[in-house]
Amino acid sequence: MSENCSENVIMDEYTYEPVDNVDADPEQRPQAAIAADADNTLTSVLDQHCTQAHVDVGFAPCPETTRLTSPSRGNRENQPLLHHGRSKMEIDNDYNVFADDPEFTQIVRQAEETILNGIMPERIRQGTSGSYFVKDMEGKTVAVFKPKSEEPYGHLNPKWTKWLHKICCPCCFGRGCLVPNQGYLSEAGASLVDMKLKLNMVPKTRVVKLASETFNYSAIDRAKAKTKKYASEKWEKIGKTFKRIGLPPKTGSFQLFVSQYKDADYWLRRFDTESLPESTAKQFQWQFERLVVLDYIIRNTDRGNDNWLIKYDKSDISENDDDDNDPDWTMVKPPEIKIAAIDNGLAFPFKHPDSWRAYPYHWAWLPQAKTPFSNETRDLVLPMISDMNFIQELCDDLYELFKVIYHFFTATL
Repeated sequence: MSENCSENVIMDEYTYEPVDNVDADPEQRPQAAIAADADNTLTSVLDQHCTQAHVDVGFAPCPETTRLTSPSRGNRENQPLLHHGRSKMEIDNDYNVFADDPEFTQIVRQAEETILNGIMPERIRQGTSGSYFVKDMEGKTVAVFKPKSEEPYGHLNPKWTKWLHKICCPCCFGRGCLVPNQGYLSEAGASLVDMKLKLNMVPKTRVVKLASETFNYSAIDRAKAKTKKYASEKWEKIGKTFKRIGLPPKTGSFQLFVSQYKDADYWLRRFDTESLPESTAKQFQWQFERLVVLDYIIRNTDRGNDNWLIKYDKSDISENDDDDNDPDWTMVKPPEIKIAAIDNGLAFPFKHPDSWRAYPYHWAWLPQAKTPFSNETRDLVLPMISDMNFIQELCDDLYELFKVIYHFFTATL
């Protein structure tokens, strides 16, 4: 089409010219054949213009007519199936895009590309559900992915001990105050509350979709993926009809990995025998108070000492070579301590635990829990939770997150 022609395709003004092996006299050919040729020519033109211009088909005046020729098979095969810069994973490309957090989006995209390059997520041995360490191109862990279908209540949970627990002792299985199989939403909700309150306790967590051979799929899903792959390689035309060839993507929580942290139980035992410096102990108290605030607001029912982490960097001592006459010849870097709240999948109950299991906070027996809240914590939290506009905004954000599961709201009525 000429440069003066509009980008939209005009269907009424196209002039059809005879192509090879076709009689120019329409009376000598069946009407069905003529209609078929016209349809095929129109289809090829529409495909060509929509691919190049990325616009909807419309009607607009065009001063010229153009010979309609179908693009060659080679040109169509060379055209990319996905837009430039987007992931090649066969999932909804817009699902893993977070407009308000491009940095997090980039991390998820890199994780997708890593899986495509054969570096698969590694299943975590600990825990009662299927969770996975997601790697980068260098093999370093960048995130923890917890699929919905592999949660303790999920039908594809790979941990057989939880399945045995459910079969042999159903009265003690699960939590009656929680809606089953929504741990991935709880993980993301805890991160949302943490971000809104500026507590900086929870590693950033979002709900994403990922597919990997190391995930636990049913035999039917694996057989379908294998059959589609074989058919697409054997018969190209049949393969083009498949919307997805690989394994189906799984929805789950994607939490950024924090390095150099250890279970709180490890450091708490060390602190019993090795007292912290006064400044470090005060810093730890502030961090601990923020953890308490978080657990109260999200109503966490599973905060054991293995579900929160501590990073403790002891002080580094180095010689001061600038002044040899200074009696204090050492420079001490103050130690740093940080807390990370992980495993928040059993929070946000729809009612208070009223059964024989109370689900207490295990940190309630620590000496830090006996100290009243500091002024720093009060000044941080009280202005926000006293503002009804802030509370309404937080509730609206949580509603948007949890509304994807309809029965969550019907169960609370």
